[in-house]
Amino acid sequence: MSEAVDPVETYRMSILDHLRELRTRLVVAMWACLVCVVVAFFFSEQLYDWISAPMVAALKERGEGTMAITDPLEGVFTYLQVSVIAGLFAASPVVFSQIWLFVAPGLYASERKVVLPLVISSTVLFLSGGAFCYYVMFGYGFKFLLDVVGTDTAAVLSMSAYLSTAIKFLLAFGLSFQLPVVVWFFARLGLVDGRDMINYARHALVAIFVISAVLTPTTDPVTQLIMAVPLMGLYIIGAGVAALTSTKKRG
Repeated sequence: MSEAVDPVETYRMSILDHLRELRTRLVVAMWACLVCVVVAFFFSEQLYDWISAPMVAALKERGEGTMAITDPLEGVFTYLQVSVIAGLFAASPVVFSQIWLFVAPGLYASERKVVLPLVISSTVLFLSGGAFCYYVMFGYGFKFLLDVVGTDTAAVLSMSAYLSTAIKFLLAFGLSFQLPVVVWFFARLGLVDGRDMINYARHALVAIFVISAVLTPTTDPVTQLIMAVPLMGLYIIGAGVAALTSTKKRG
């Protein structure tokens, strides 16, 4: 009787093959981002108006103006930044598909079937994190930041400085919402299971509040709680994912 063939061994590649595969995936992802950035540039003014709307609303509530520029080239560079971040979010389905297609050869045949669901999940979670940041954190956090300095202090905000802050938080929230997908990956590697997630829940809770304190733009505990609650929900989802999919062996 023939020996059983390890399905992973069938797809085992040399280091050079892995590097070639990585190069191919990076090129496809970069081209997708480039195309989306170029398209987004034609709508950069409208995109900037949209992304700055929460801060503009907070300024108008104080009875003050909008944004200012401190350099003649600041407007152009700001619109370029807007195009890049918009292009990255628009190209995220392609980027995540290339990441998971690169990982796929190391998975068992049955696990390769979940590549498409993983791409969809990663994309939805990334966009959800960005949407949560924009509609919840920006709407509450910016008003709080302006209120801290009082009405006797005029707010003169640079376009590029505001956009740099907004981009940082949008990406941070988008990536932090990848928690369930990351847990699935480590669960399939046998590094964690549902019991681990439960046993370390208290440590995770502390870590979540530390992350929330770092990511949120204010020291306001309510704002940090708004960030921490969805992360705790994602951790619970991750625990369920680990319980159902982990390959970890226990004695």
